[in-house]
Amino acid sequence: MDWFYDLRLVDGPVAVACWTLGVAGTVFLVGLVLLRRPIARGAFLLVAGAALAVTVTLTVHWLLVDILNVFPEDLPGDVLFSSAFGVLGVVLAVVGIVRLGLTRRVWGRRAVAVVSALTVALLSVQQINAYFGLNLTVADLAGVAVNRIQALVPTLERAGTPSVPIASWKAPDGLPDNGELRKAHLPNTASGFSARDAYIYLPPAYFATTRPELPVLLLMAGQPGNPSDWLGGGQLRITLDRFAAKHGGVAPIAVVVDPLGAPGNNTLCMDTKLGKAETYLTQDVVPWIKAHLTVAMDPREWSAGGFSFGGTCAVQLLAKHPEIFGSALGFAAEKEPALAKDRRKTIDGAFGGDTAAFEEQIPAHFFALGGQEGQFLFLAAGTRDTDFMTQADIIAGQARGGGVEVHEEFVPGEAHSWEMIAKAIPVGLDLLASRWSLP
Repeated sequence: MDWFYDLRLVDGPVAVACWTLGVAGTVFLVGLVLLRRPIARGAFLLVAGAALAVTVTLTVHWLLVDILNVFPEDLPGDVLFSSAFGVLGVVLAVVGIVRLGLTRRVWGRRAVAVVSALTVALLSVQQINAYFGLNLTVADLAGVAVNRIQALVPTLERAGTPSVPIASWKAPDGLPDNGELRKAHLPNTASGFSARDAYIYLPPAYFATTRPELPVLLLMAGQPGNPSDWLGGGQLRITLDRFAAKHGGVAPIAVVVDPLGAPGNNTLCMDTKLGKAETYLTQDVVPWIKAHLTVAMDPREWSAGGFSFGGTCAVQLLAKHPEIFGSALGFAAEKEPALAKDRRKTIDGAFGGDTAAFEEQIPAHFFALGGQEGQFLFLAAGTRDTDFMTQADIIAGQARGGGVEVHEEFVPGEAHSWEMIAKAIPVGLDLLASRWSLP
């Protein structure tokens, strides 16, 4: 079954099959609606069906973003187009079946219409997944790879092996070629925050008989999202294995943590009436990492990172906790945390309407205080993601005003997707390598 699980969903044979079936289904449905007499009525129904599909898509988008606040930003135009295309398939199938009537001799075409609607919907879903680059393979979609990750065992904890500062460490012969992924459920003693399992990348150097005290990369996914998103769409292990290969087996220990608690939760990565997500990260997660993994203690060796919600969280941690984090990687980060497009809804929902309390917790406030020389912030966005490019510029200006060294990386042709991260993160890691004094 490995060949099946290794099939790529965003390109290759599966994508070609989705396109072929989707286009064929669309042609059949258009013909079904348009070619039955009277043809003028069919043309009218086709145009009306397209208008209805667009209306339904925009109405659902408005409900999700402006009313229910499921997403704090508008969804990308490409995603809306693909969604409307899927809705159009259903609409045309219904119209076509109605036009066929109820006679038995057309039951076959009715069945084909239903199948065609499914193929159009399949292509719609495939295109949305390809846009975000989340589930790259069947294994990612089915969760097979994540389910195979073993738990962190005592021999891999800090007390299990002697260690030395990374400057004193020499790579021995016989290091493995690749790192390993492990999982652990981190305690929430200080915060009481209910988080999902964390995933931990341990580089080849971690398996030496004497370990180097390694830098830390604390990662967060987007919202809605799961920590495992960094393993599939984020291609974390492949990326860090390549980085380690350039540095004698040394790479940061990456810990992917969960400041959401559930895929749809938006905690703002703060301590609010929505939960103590910030306390969880800074008083539960960070002490656990220092106690259980062979890591460096100097804040210069610690970096926060994330995508979208997670990128916003990484910027917040850098701004508010220089005693912990010396750097951050913000991929498609927002200029400030948000529950909704309407800033007032964020303040009302999380701070009981207290604007001052909210503004005292956002990165702009801490950057304005200054004194953050020595910190480093890497911001990345795709050139098709113009809103987040603008927000990156705003964050960069605020951070530079506080003394932070900033590098902005805009990835040509990419949008609000994990593919953007796959192209940008090697640049960010190379910039961090000099700060971490890696071999």
